[in-house]
Amino acid sequence: MLTLIHAPMSRSGRMVWLLEELGAEYDVRYVSIRRRDGSGAPDDNNPHPHKQVPALLHDKALITESAAITLYLTDLFPKSGMGRPQGHAERGAYLSGLAYYAGVIEPMGTAFVSGMTQSNPNLEKGYRDMCQHVTSTLERQPFLLGDRISAVDLLLGGALSWMRRVLPESAGVDRYLQTLTARPALARAREVDSKPDGFHD
Repeated sequence: MLTLIHAPMSRSGRMVWLLEELGAEYDVRYVSIRRRDGSGAPDDNNPHPHKQVPALLHDKALITESAAITLYLTDLFPKSGMGRPQGHAERGAYLSGLAYYAGVIEPMGTAFVSGMTQSNPNLEKGYRDMCQHVTSTLERQPFLLGDRISAVDLLLGGALSWMRRVLPESAGVDRYLQTLTARPALARAREVDSKPDGFHD
């Protein structure tokens, strides 16, 4: 059994989206979290070591961190097309994309949104390099890995759907985001995200 530890209106919504794309059977355990505005509180029902989301329970295994959960789930569902299983020609690109999102895109985007890049030249250069790489990639191809969507796109697309200004103005990025947000699985995920009873039917 797959159980997603999830807080509505948070970054764990991307994992709901991924589970819907995979066609997985899963439950959702809704928990409270400490929000950036100071609201909310840690939840004793959350097994994440820092009481954050997302976290995934698979039988007795606990998986935390979005990139790790993404890899775990796509390896669990190799025929879904959302990952690139071992032996696939794009396996290396897929693993690199997950690590690049977690280690470069998200930290640089956070630094930009928080204003840290304005006072730190090294952060500013890192942010500009990231933007140039991502925007040029999406201006020459429809998805981060090429012509086919992958779960890496859900990580970036989920972030952009909440905060488009993480990346500069770009027709390629806008087309990319429009393509992703039109996916039926995302519409289903948004219903689960706001479901009051805490369970996915």
